[in-house]
Amino acid sequence: MILRVFEDKNSLARAAAAQATVAIRSAITLRGQARIIAATGAAQFEFLETLTTTPGIDWQKVELFHLDEYIGLPVSHPASFCKFLQERLIDKTAMSIHHLLTGNSDPIEIVRLVSEAIALAPVDVAFVGIGENGHLAFNDPPADFQTEEPYIIVQLDEACRQQQVGEGWFEKLSDVPRQAISMSVRQILKSREIVCIVPDARKACAIHACFGAGISPMAPASILRTHSNAIVYLDRHSAHLLGPDTLSAFAAST
Repeated sequence: MILRVFEDKNSLARAAAAQATVAIRSAITLRGQARIIAATGAAQFEFLETLTTTPGIDWQKVELFHLDEYIGLPVSHPASFCKFLQERLIDKTAMSIHHLLTGNSDPIEIVRLVSEAIALAPVDVAFVGIGENGHLAFNDPPADFQTEEPYIIVQLDEACRQQQVGEGWFEKLSDVPRQAISMSVRQILKSREIVCIVPDARKACAIHACFGAGISPMAPASILRTHSNAIVYLDRHSAHLLGPDTLSAFAAST
């Protein structure tokens, strides 16, 4: 794993989108199709805007897998991750092959169907973020590092739910669902390449917990350190608690 630190979220987004573009194009050239995983949330805004306006990607040859979704939330809700992906990725690219985790459908059936689909072939590149509690997808601490199931039903902890209120997706904590469908940690790690986008000062404590200490289920995204082809994109705000020794150890560049 490599850490890269940028001055601001816009330069971070441009660099991450450039890597993502190369990964998608290379997969299409080599295999005729690119299989990708996309994250949602405020941290992904600039990255997805840059990626979807980059020319030269044949989006009709891209297959999209959804990272996580609240259980019981209709697609029409402003916080729906299905809605997010539809508006910020699918509609902008006219992508036609996608597997969305519809929150108000039977979660057990959704897990079965999407798990079967993702198991058909390796994922070429995963776009992920890191939560304020260190979560990877909706794998809150203590995360399950062992399950081989591609998708799982999880309980959301209060810190995770509070983040959703803080980002403006819900008016109050009681409005945030308590359960979600999440891609498992091991399934994320099966991706050939991982592009992790983490701007903003509110993520600094999580970044320090994940990369300034040991690998632990209590800091779920710390598991990215075991992946041979993962790059974590930080801005100076999210990286400001990391010391020079940590940045050097992960071959960070600016």
